[in-house]
Amino acid sequence: MSKEEGSMKDRRSLVAGLNSGGVDRAVEKDFVFAGNKAAPSSAPHAAAPETRDGKGSSGNAIGRAPLTTRIRTDFSAALKRASLQRQLDGVFPNTLQDILEEALEPWLRSNGYLN
Repeated sequence: MSKEEGSMKDRRSLVAGLNSGGVDRAVEKDFVFAGNKAAPSSAPHAAAPETRDGKGSSGNAIGRAPLTTRIRTDFSAALKRASLQRQLDGVFPNTLQDILEEALEPWLRSNGYLN
């Protein structure tokens, strides 16, 4: 099938399609902003509460915030190995997140950063 015979010749860019008219601006905004009346803001969103799984789980909702950091390569490898082994053994905590939280909590408490 040649390009002239197929549907490829009818293709156009998204911008060209939007600029060709015939699109209701209200419908366009509703589609782009997924029905939200306010435009998306650049303010950070509050972390959604999650329930904690595993050892010491109380079923309480805990807010989570993203945190990015760098650690020593040997710590990273050991932490990943511990996480995978604990998952295979069915031992909790077994996720990187839960292991790190359990390790950080005593330090934060002993240094007066948590009640």
